[in-house]
Amino acid sequence: MFMIYFVLHDPDRLKDILEAWEKAGVGGITILLSTGLKRLQAGDVLREDLPLIPSLEDLIQQEERTNRTLFTVVKDDEMVEKVVEATQSITGDLNNPNTGILTVLPVVKAYGLDRKTLFNEDHD
Repeated sequence: MFMIYFVLHDPDRLKDILEAWEKAGVGGITILLSTGLKRLQAGDVLREDLPLIPSLEDLIQQEERTNRTLFTVVKDDEMVEKVVEATQSITGDLNNPNTGILTVLPVVKAYGLDRKTLFNEDHD
């Protein structure tokens, strides 16, 4: 098993990435709002100055720039390659700037996974 982490630079592509991953056979995806050190240092991240009940003007006054971090567990190398191909079909070559960062880590043990859904298995 492998854990795939993908930090998507352009959140406008999130829906397309999710559809591509599902089409590739990914059974479950967790999505987090995230930011990186450079955006934090530039002050180009989540706004903390919004009032408790913001007006539309408050919301659009300054654009927030955040990433989306997706992660999933896949069964084998074949699925890893499918996910990488599906991702790059949306983002372009991940070696290009401002596309995203995808990492793959081996999973030694996992608990609480619905293997039938996660790995599209028809048997237990």
